[in-house]
Parts: sequence; C-alpha cells; structure tokens
Amino acid sequence: MKRKVLLIYTGGTIGMEKDYETGSLVPFDFSTIFKRIPEMNLLECEVSVHPFKNPVDSSDMGPQEWRMIANWITKNYDNFDGFLILHGTDTMSYTASALSFMLRNLDKPVILTGSQLPIGDLRTDAKENLLTSLYYASLYENDEAVIKEVAVYFEYKLLRGNRSLKYSAEFFDAYQSPNYPILGQSGVHLNVDKNVLWKPKGKFELDNYLNENVLFCRIFPGMNFESLLEIKTTEAIILQVFGSGTIFNNDKTQSVLQELKSRGIEIVVISQCISGGISFGKYSNSNIFTKIGAISGKDMTAESAITKAMHILKNPKYDRDFSELFSENICGEITEDF
Repeated sequence: MKRKVLLIYTGGTIGMEKDYETGSLVPFDFSTIFKRIPEMNLLECEVSVHPFKNPVDSSDMGPQEWRMIANWITKNYDNFDGFLILHGTDTMSYTASALSFMLRNLDKPVILTGSQLPIGDLRTDAKENLLTSLYYASLYENDEAVIKEVAVYFEYKLLRGNRSLKYSAEFFDAYQSPNYPILGQSGVHLNVDKNVLWKPKGKFELDNYLNENVLFCRIFPGMNFESLLEIKTTEAIILQVFGSGTIFNNDKTQSVLQELKSRGIEIVVISQCISGGISFGKYSNSNIFTKIGAISGKDMTAESAITKAMHILKNPKYDRDFSELFSENICGEITEDF
C-alpha cells in the first residue's frame, strides 16, 4: 500500500524561478511541480499538493501562517500518513519550532524543507531536499510511522525541528542541531537513529494558541539596559546573554530586572553561544538571575525559546505557571538533565 503524503507549499526559494528579463526570482505555478521533478511520479508514495494561494516569503511568515499550516494538517490528519512543508529557509526553524508545540503528540511525520537555490537552477539543492523529505514523510515500519515529530530535512540531514537553526546563508549545508544529535542521514541508505527520536506521550491534538507579547533581546557591551523599561506591552522577555549565563554585574542591571519582574513580566535567559547553554551560578555574574527569579532556557535555541514562550504564555489549556512549564521538556526542545 502506498503511503499518502500531503505536500504544503508555503513559498520560498524552492518554489522560485528566474525571470531572465529582470534577473529576479519569481514564484512559479506550483501545480506544475510533477512536470518539473518527474521523479516524484516514481516515489513509493502518493503525493497531494496544497499550495498557499499567495506564496509567502519566509521573512513574512509568522503566527498567522503557523496557525494556517497547523490547522490544515489537523484538518487532513486522518487522510494522510505524513506531511511535508516546503518553506523559505530564513525562518524555517521558527516555523518548525512553533509547529512542534502546536501539534501535540504527533504520531505521524511532519517534515519541513526548502533550498538555497531555485528548483530550476542547474546546481539546485531543491530536488534532493524535496525527494528525500518525501521519503522521510512516508517512512513506516509495521504499519507505524517511524518519525513522530516535527523535523527539518536539509542537505542529507534530518534534524529535530525545535533543535534546528540556520547558520549559513551561503552553503547548501545550511542547518545545524548543535545541542542534539541528528535524527537521520541520507546516503546510499536512508538512515534513522531510533534512539533519539521523540515518542508521543498521548493522543494527537491541535493547540494553536500563540501569544505575541513576547520580546527577544540580545544584550551587548555598552547597551542602555534601562531602555527595556520603556517597552509597555511585553509579557515575556527572552534575554540572550553571554556564555553560560552572564550579564553586566551592577546595581542598575538588578534594578531593571527587578522592575520588569514587578510588572509581571516573565524573564527567560538563553545563551548567545550556538553550542551549550545556561548554567546559573557557574560565574558570579549569573547569580543576579537567580536572585530575581529568572528562568533558565538551558540549551534551547533562540527560535525554540521564542515560540515556546508564545505558546505557553497565558495559554488557557495549561494549568501550571509559566516558569514550571517553560522549564519542562514538552516535545524534545531541551535536554532534561542539562
């Protein structure tokens, strides 16, 4: 029996072609994808295509589009064995992270991929990324999906979506998962490391709640830290700090943080380092976060920390406070014993 995969095209370079009169990239009619990549007809799965009516550049993707994708997957969940989302590369890790929290307890694969070059380019990476992603999206053993989570496939590697980040705008190998092993790798054989795959803890359900009153702030030497007090509508701040959790050690810093906490603003701390994470108390300049009751983001990526905060902040479906929820490993986004 052929597995059925729903391919959702949102936009991005993978669905572009060059207008040789202007030299610019423009979207092509995605309904012609089977003609452009005839190898899709040879796959051992049936592919149905659902393109966005108006393709969206990845820099325009946000909560509204994340809800559209999550709702469409849920609407079609019982009719397909897997889902593939074609997406622009610049914000693909944000979308993958958001979907990992919104699509609770998946028991089917949701794979995201894109490309660095348009599908019609002679040197494109689009064809391999698309075809192999379809293999992963339809991978079953003993009538059970092998992958039961949101993942990103790019340049021969399958990564956990909420652990992925884009680190290169130039190389085909554009994505990394620095704090978690890769889920699978494509070579002569299609490999999956079953020991690191996420296992659902209940029945699948959609929770498309997102609170957009979240601010991300990367600190830097010499910044006017007091400017954070001028922000009026924020309910949670993700502070990206130095190393394993250090920040300026002065009375002004503590005063600002305490004032933010007194306003009921949640403060999450993550590291500017790509690898590793937060360890309060390792250096004295991190003790201030313990004093004011900040939350350690441990080894989370910025993309995952932001979208997790958006999802759990005042979410009526959760009955625990923000700090407890954020510290919990909901769907593989943090290392539990970090």
